[in-house]
Amino acid sequence: MATVTLTAENFDEVAQGDGIVMVDFWADWCGPCKRFAPVYERSAGKHDDITFAKVDTDAEPELAQRFGIRSIPTLMAIRDGMIVFAEPGAVPESVLENVIEQVRGLDMEDVRRRAAES
Repeated sequence: MATVTLTAENFDEVAQGDGIVMVDFWADWCGPCKRFAPVYERSAGKHDDITFAKVDTDAEPELAQRFGIRSIPTLMAIRDGMIVFAEPGAVPESVLENVIEQVRGLDMEDVRRRAAES
């Protein structure tokens, strides 16, 4: 599946749905972002049940600010409308796959309960 470009206009619509949305915050001038891009694209090709999206932080500075992105690339995982993972840095393919499996394995009732308690 091809990646989706997220903007301030469509971010909430894409991220608030059911299922998993992986988001790569990146910029064209960022060397680590360029090295991570093929890893992210390969993963997108393996998981057609997940929405893989990208946010160009230069084109969408308001999204970068909204989510406190201070370092790129930053990988974010959203499940059923909740941010469940956000980590800066380019990760190897094995780590990305591990994050995906952990996000899939989450008990979302427990996640919501813990979020409500904090």
